Amino acid sequence: MTPAEPEAEAPTEEDELQALGEQLLRTAKTSRDRLAVQTLVEERTILSVPAVRHALIIHTDDGEMVHFEGLRGHQYGLGLDRAQQSFLGLVLSMVGIGLTTVPAVQALDDRQLQIMLRAILRLAGNDTIAVGIRLGPARAPGGDAE
Repeated sequence: MTPAEPEAEAPTEEDELQALGEQLLRTAKTSRDRLAVQTLVEERTILSVPAVRHALIIHTDDGEMVHFEGLRGHQYGLGLDRAQQSFLGLVLSMVGIGLTTVPAVQALDDRQLQIMLRAILRLAGNDTIAVGIRLGPARAPGGDAE
């Protein structure tokens, strides 16, 4: 009689999203696609929606691949809330699909806004500016409150 082997733990949804993100990053065609995938993986809530994955991902012999063009025209029928729609619109704009204006950031929560600001900085080739939340009133140059 052999000792019972411990059952492997089932992967969590977070593990599955991480693995999917790594696969999509490996198969992204351009640096903008990789940045957009990285931004969606970091945001997590959008990529966890099955309808988004269905519209975004194509299955190939090499595995799952990101196909942002698949989201064109489906963005508002995916069951996303307003903030998620705005965030996704900004991500699509990063890869050159669609047109989302800057005021879309008003719909983002603080976490999504930080993620998007980091992505925009990366898109501009700048990884040196720290993005955080300032508490208190905005300060004008010279230290006076606006």
